Amino acid sequence: MTAEQLHENLDQSIACFFSDEDVIYEATQIFDALSDYTRFRILAALCEGDRGVSDLQELCQVSQSAISHQLRMLRDRGLVTARREGQRVIYRLADEHVALLISVGLSHAAELTGKEGE
Repeated sequence: MTAEQLHENLDQSIACFFSDEDVIYEATQIFDALSDYTRFRILAALCEGDRGVSDLQELCQVSQSAISHQLRMLRDRGLVTARREGQRVIYRLADEHVALLISVGLSHAAELTGKEGE
């Protein structure tokens, strides 16, 4: 598929949502959640696999309460899900769309900073 064909397919699939206020609102909520550095790092870490709060706290270098607050927001926005394993709560990405958003965002940022080949 050429770039032009891909663009045309995207235009057709996106156009049907332009008049749906609920879909547009939900999309803005997703991008709002992605705009925070800590939340983005959490999601990027979850792209690599399921993790507990303490793992995410260590990775992001923030307090447990800060991680829990961010995870609650990500859960409310439908970006992560949680399951209990004994006393631990394990988080994972809600679906492959979230991983795709993170991947595309990082790829585009690497391109903008000239680091895409590293």
